[in-house]
Amino acid sequence: MPPRKNSAKKEDAASIDALMGKKPPQAVDVEEAVLGAMLVEPSVIDEAMEELSPDCFYDQHNRMVFEAMASLVNEHVAIDLITVSGKMRQQGTLETIGGPVVLARLSQNIGAAAHIEYYIKILKQKTIQRDLITASYDILNQSYDESTDVDELIDNAQTKVFAAIQNNVKRDVQDIGSIINSVLDNLQELQSMTGLSGVPSGFPSIDRVTQGWQKSDLIILAARPSVGKTAFALNVARNAAVEANMPVAVFSLEMSADQLGKRLITTESGLSGEKIKGGVKLEQYEWVQLEDTLKRLAKAPLYIDDTPGIPIMEFRTKAKRLVKQKGVRLIVVDYLQLMQGPVEVRGIREQEVAAISRTLKATAKELDIPIIALSQLSRNAVQRTGGSGKPQLSDLRESGSIEQDADMVIFIHRPEFVGLSDNPEDKEKAIIVIAKHRNGEVCDIDMKYKAAQVKFVEPDQSLDVYASQEPVASSINGTVSDSSYDFDANDSF
Repeated sequence: MPPRKNSAKKEDAASIDALMGKKPPQAVDVEEAVLGAMLVEPSVIDEAMEELSPDCFYDQHNRMVFEAMASLVNEHVAIDLITVSGKMRQQGTLETIGGPVVLARLSQNIGAAAHIEYYIKILKQKTIQRDLITASYDILNQSYDESTDVDELIDNAQTKVFAAIQNNVKRDVQDIGSIINSVLDNLQELQSMTGLSGVPSGFPSIDRVTQGWQKSDLIILAARPSVGKTAFALNVARNAAVEANMPVAVFSLEMSADQLGKRLITTESGLSGEKIKGGVKLEQYEWVQLEDTLKRLAKAPLYIDDTPGIPIMEFRTKAKRLVKQKGVRLIVVDYLQLMQGPVEVRGIREQEVAAISRTLKATAKELDIPIIALSQLSRNAVQRTGGSGKPQLSDLRESGSIEQDADMVIFIHRPEFVGLSDNPEDKEKAIIVIAKHRNGEVCDIDMKYKAAQVKFVEPDQSLDVYASQEPVASSINGTVSDSSYDFDANDSF
């Protein structure tokens, strides 16, 4: 484990000390007890090295000792008074701490090896407190800077606070026995269900393959522009919210909330898009039809955020709040390439998209919900000859990490739209290509796309399918949803 550079952090700590007149949280006696135990008890070295970093030691001299120990571990050299003294002499830090006599005193000032786990916990707690103080101080300074962009300030603040916590939190290793018990419990629960195990897509042919959108999965939905990505994603969101009464959030970076609303109304009512846009006047009976069919949609737990170019950390914050406050079970992002990545990688497009992709997957896993992220395809998808013109995983635009991070990759392929068919019967033909499926099969699923109603349907479904459908079985307990959600036009997040 290589030593970490601490000069910037020490300067920050000194500035904070001078400003506040207080010493940052620390436990120097515990630091010495840990170092002393490492000098005389080889059994505690691995645990200390796994859990601690040089930043966990507030005292500069103690930090130097730990860095020397870390160098020895990386060189596969045993740790004792002689080897640590030699390494610190080589690094030029032995006399700085007061010579070998200080190391000898450390070896005598030890706690019981059995208490090392408790000591480590104390040091990590103090480190988190110091890191949060440093982050708060940085945020305070930036907030007073009039030249700082507010959106950038918010993004930096979220990033710093999140990093202060995450850098010091490690997940325990689990033994295979506990994992198997957890899997068997989940399997038993699934066997007792009469519905799907995940969030229903509303398309039986897709749900047969996926068993619904599964918890913690990142699903990438990709296609070329105007093929129907947003339409399909809205159909899926609508089906989950209206038919299964499951709260769904849609983050639309490309279209406004009003535009999405018009699309949803078009899909729900079965009226043509031109009539909903106002290009063609509605007949009186169509107004009655419109009001009647929109009652269920108006009560559905469907939330829309149309913040353009939303920073990825702001998305995480809003997603967490939606899951906690609204019980959101599915999130749709339209679309991935329009999000803003972390500040430090902006301008390096491939790294920025990779960071966004990783964060989306981490968010899905942390919140234990599926996230469907729409993505653009490169021009290779339409320039390639052969292969029936269907998109491939290599067509995902701007970063190979999208393919790597995704649990499922779905393409929308319309042969007639891309000029691969002149057959009039293929005008509505659409193929849902499941090109990657980490926990299931890959396959092609035939669908129809009704452009006038902005709606995907099964090949044997009629146009008025949404208006005539009965509530579907819940994927949680097999009961029928009654869509009895109390709609509040002022509800927001």
